[in-house]
Amino acid sequence: MNLGQWIGLIAIILCLYILWQIRQVLLLIFAAVVLAATLNRLAKRIQLLGLKRGFAVVLSVLLFFAGVVCFFWLIVPPFAQQFQELTYRVPQGFARFNTWLLYLETLVPQSLRPYIPNVNSLIEQAKPFINQILENSFAFVSGSLEVILKTLLVLVLTGMFLADPQAYRRLFIRLFPSFYRTRINGILDQCELSLKGWITGAFIAMSVVGISSVIGLSFLGVKAALALGILAGFLNLIPNLGPTLSLVPAMAIALLDNPWKPLLVLLLYLVIQQIDANFVTPTVMAHRVSLLPAVTLISQLFFVTFFGFLGLFLALPLTVVVKIWLQEILIKDVLDEWGDSHHKETELVIISQSSISDIDWNTETPTDDQEMKIDDILPQQE
Repeated sequence: MNLGQWIGLIAIILCLYILWQIRQVLLLIFAAVVLAATLNRLAKRIQLLGLKRGFAVVLSVLLFFAGVVCFFWLIVPPFAQQFQELTYRVPQGFARFNTWLLYLETLVPQSLRPYIPNVNSLIEQAKPFINQILENSFAFVSGSLEVILKTLLVLVLTGMFLADPQAYRRLFIRLFPSFYRTRINGILDQCELSLKGWITGAFIAMSVVGISSVIGLSFLGVKAALALGILAGFLNLIPNLGPTLSLVPAMAIALLDNPWKPLLVLLLYLVIQQIDANFVTPTVMAHRVSLLPAVTLISQLFFVTFFGFLGLFLALPLTVVVKIWLQEILIKDVLDEWGDSHHKETELVIISQSSISDIDWNTETPTDDQEMKIDDILPQQE
């Protein structure tokens, strides 16, 4: 390697190090891009009604904020009421469980009584887990200001991207060499189409899961069925892990009514997720986002490890975009072209030699036209 190549290698390493240090900021920018793409798609749908671009953008933003307000208005009050009731129902449940254990001791032989668990020992064993949950809760409350600031940053960036998306697109394209800008523009078109497909498919799957959960929980008589159904639909945006997260509050609230009702809720959620995983998601996402299940799970583990909860939430759109960039640049433009130029050069030499041989065998003295053709095929120095 010469000096210029060493300088280029060091520059690439420094750029990668800087990008790694600002990865959280880049993730927030990507979240703003995804949100801007969603609202831009909604604005284009509104424009079909004959409205101008500016008014359609403002209306889409207002609809977004109205949806956020309705989401928290439907979720927070019922959950606060039910979990407040849960705080004093749980000690009652422990007392009832202890009474049942004492009654069980009278029925079993004397030799087996030491093996019956004690509620106090169970509580002592669960104390480290409870302390860890409390520490995480305090950390979440202390970091709430940071969450608010990050949310405001994402909203501000979303508004800027929506105002003039083409200007930011041209600015990004200019970061690449001039001969490669047309190619980057095509890759960005593919990313935009894939994100639109993911947004549409995710909205359909979220609606199906949410409506099914509301109907099923209402049939079982679970309290706050509407809030639990909306939460289940929203967490369905997180594949594999989202359904598990939505199951915990549903089973906890169902425990307020009967000890057996959480089992029915578990069965209901399993049925809904099987329908979604085997019928809804393959049908909706088949022609929009083509990702292998193992790739999706690995990407979730990777992004949640390095980016936290926001990385888990954005794992699927991030994977879709990263897949397109790797497929178009690394595979098609680098790996598929590797050695092609050498192959073409060799093929040209073989054709040239065969034409010379034909001339030597068929004619003793080539004509002027034949000499000109030979000179055109083979350079003078050769």
